[in-house]
Amino acid sequence: MKRIDELVKELPPHLQQEVWDFAQFLLEKRARKSGRTLRQDWAGALRSYRDQYTSLELQKKALEWRGD
Repeated sequence: MKRIDELVKELPPHLQQEVWDFAQFLLEKRARKSGRTLRQDWAGALRSYRDQYTSLELQKKALEWRGD
């Protein structure tokens, strides 16, 4: 089985560029995913509505407010 660099060398230049672009895309995609942390700054945002609505009603209201 050939190594990837050997396979790429067999391609015409415009396809070699495509392979390079795709490899760059994969590296950037991986870097973006690994750098993310889970945000939870929304937690407790509906606390003031606790006495007015049930949790199910709050879910429905939140969907309305978000426009979903």
